[in-house]
Amino acid sequence: MTDEPILHLTDPRAMRALAHPTRLRLLGELRVRGPQTVGMLSEVTGEAVGSVSYHLGKLAEHGFVREAAELARNRRERWWRAAHARTSWEPVEALADPERKAASDLLRRAVLDRYVDRLRAYLDAEETLDPAWVRGTTSSDSTLHLTSDELVELRADLAALSERWQARSNADRADAGTVTLIYHAFRDPR
Repeated sequence: MTDEPILHLTDPRAMRALAHPTRLRLLGELRVRGPQTVGMLSEVTGEAVGSVSYHLGKLAEHGFVREAAELARNRRERWWRAAHARTSWEPVEALADPERKAASDLLRRAVLDRYVDRLRAYLDAEETLDPAWVRGTTSSDSTLHLTSDELVELRADLAALSERWQARSNADRADAGTVTLIYHAFRDPR
């Protein structure tokens, strides 16, 4: 469990720190799987223990993760947990600050790369899945003609839809599986 539901990022240093692929992966694993030790995270990610430890330190430095000392069986064992269920930032808030804009863009590109990696991993594994799971899979896009206010409204609708399904989500059900929902809405620059 996390301390707070959402961390709203405004610090460019924190954005740059999180924009590392290993750190994004570690934070994601802690959010999905719950508290883990460095060794457990090393096994899950395939990263060396020293690398995992280093990156957890960087995540902790910026408040993304916290130690879960109550889970340790001895003084040498260190457990870590995500400090927040989600991380958010507003690109519009960064427009007037070149340093923050660069950091926001770097983080957004790193997150996009993570999304692509996850989708590719799914595609690689799809043929091994029960067809009952594959029938619900979707990828699509729509071209809409909206005003900027309507785009803001669409964003709110998508967030509400995600929150509704998040509230329904329950990992303890025997027939439940982890499902990733990724969506984007943006003004096409063409």
